[in-house]
Amino acid sequence: MASPLADRRNLTFLLYDVLHVERLLELPRFAQHSREAFDATIELAHELAVTHFLPHNRKADIHEPHMTADGRVAIIPEVKAALDAYAKAGFMATIADESLGGMQLPMTIATVCDGLFMAANLGTSGYALLARGAADLIRAHGTPEQQARYMRPILEGRYLGTMALSEPQAGSSLADITTVAEPQPDGTYRLRGAKMWISGGDHELAENIVHMVLAKIPGGPPGVKGISLFIVPRYLVHADGTRGERNDVVLAGVNHKLGQRGIVNTFLKLGENERCVGELVGPPHQGLACMFHMMNAARIGVGVGAVMLGSAGYLHALEYAKVRRQGRVLGQKDPTTPPVPIIEHADVRRMLIQQKAWVEGGLALVLYAGTLVDRGDQELLDLLTPIAKAWTAEWMVKANDLAIQVLGGYGYTREFPVEQYWRDNRLNPIHEGTNGIQALDLLGRKLMARGGASLTKLAALMQDTIARAEVPAATRPLGAALGRALAQAAQVVTTVGAALAGGESSRALAHAHHAITAFGHLVVAWLWLEQAIVAAPRAEDDDFYAGKLLSARWFFDHELPIAEHAARVLMRMDPILLELRPQHF
Repeated sequence: MASPLADRRNLTFLLYDVLHVERLLELPRFAQHSREAFDATIELAHELAVTHFLPHNRKADIHEPHMTADGRVAIIPEVKAALDAYAKAGFMATIADESLGGMQLPMTIATVCDGLFMAANLGTSGYALLARGAADLIRAHGTPEQQARYMRPILEGRYLGTMALSEPQAGSSLADITTVAEPQPDGTYRLRGAKMWISGGDHELAENIVHMVLAKIPGGPPGVKGISLFIVPRYLVHADGTRGERNDVVLAGVNHKLGQRGIVNTFLKLGENERCVGELVGPPHQGLACMFHMMNAARIGVGVGAVMLGSAGYLHALEYAKVRRQGRVLGQKDPTTPPVPIIEHADVRRMLIQQKAWVEGGLALVLYAGTLVDRGDQELLDLLTPIAKAWTAEWMVKANDLAIQVLGGYGYTREFPVEQYWRDNRLNPIHEGTNGIQALDLLGRKLMARGGASLTKLAALMQDTIARAEVPAATRPLGAALGRALAQAAQVVTTVGAALAGGESSRALAHAHHAITAFGHLVVAWLWLEQAIVAAPRAEDDDFYAGKLLSARWFFDHELPIAEHAARVLMRMDPILLELRPQHF
């Protein structure tokens, strides 16, 4: 029976035929594993996702978390049961060192496992993935004592965690946060302020919640340079690891969302009674730099979740199109002939191949990002992180929109899951840094860093692919098209870079949102070309590979021209957005 979560053959194809993940076994960190161990872990994740996460996905959406009269958060019991099973199987510690009780798996394999849980139930998996991110942040920047008291219980599945950045008045503008952390004689801090949009911020699912909080120490520099990072537990933790009294972190409200309803989203008040205890993580005033360790991982995670929701919608639409009979093919004039499956209609096939091109290209992108983590290629990872977050967030919502369209009126009802996939995915262009912020980061910082060195490095990889595409005749024109798009991307960096160097930052970055499309489509086209090179020699004898080759052709014919248009807009630097005034609307 086909998986409701992912195309398992496609996963195997991407992991081993395209990305050659088994080569990670040559690295000392992963030498103790094997391909069989990777596959067994993925199979276990799939089994748990189907049996413990998927069954309550709709129930958690309908019966979303809410605040009770006694100020607690009510959550359906299936969520805790799923998280307990997840922790018992060791998935809280997939990438953690074996010395810490972890699996010490490659991030690429962990990404596949995470994706399966996300496809099954994005809300419930969110509690676990936030906690894992907090644990890894403490591992990277916490003291040994902090790691013992907060990180280890998360890896054991006893504690959960959050990232508490945003505030009601500041949103994404972290320079404007006002939460204050006053130093105390005992080395701790007393925090006072409020945090908004905190996923997993309050519940009874674990023994404790470890909040990773951004705040400002009085006397520090203004703006983001004065931000520090703190551990603020829901319950204080004694030196021996035992749980102490409740910390002064108060649930002030629960936000009710369009989608991703299964994970509670909270408004928290810190220090209303002047006794909110926090512990500094990393150096004072370096909190944002430390926090980026968790934020960047979360941005890749957003991309994974977006792709898997897009994939789940596509698979459901594909299955529906094969069994739903309606209408007759063009040219069939006899009304007495039986209706045909709607997949026989060209427009339905158009919507399916469009979803496939976006979804399978996006999956290749986020898995490739995982290999960069595993190989320690921070330069390329920095470049691709805003793309992995924002490109997938934008285009997977479009994929879910098409899945609804394939189902027609049924897709618009709650009796089918595609409407929930769309609602759940709609948050992804907003949180963890809006897509607009990611575009500014990509065009204004990542592409321009070190004179465009990161793009030069990526371009060398693409040129190697283009050279290999010369061999199969079917991929030769695709390679030529990628070469033209790559040359145009280099022109964008040169043109925009010159404007930035000349002090024209407002004009150069006014249309930055096009950068996600221009460079995201370029990268995804490259990864589709890699898939096509593998598929081309086998396409005549196997429908899977033939579908891969046709999907690559579709992306190059119908999507890559969009990137070329976006690149032209970026280079033109049309000043219209700067000329517009509020009174013009």
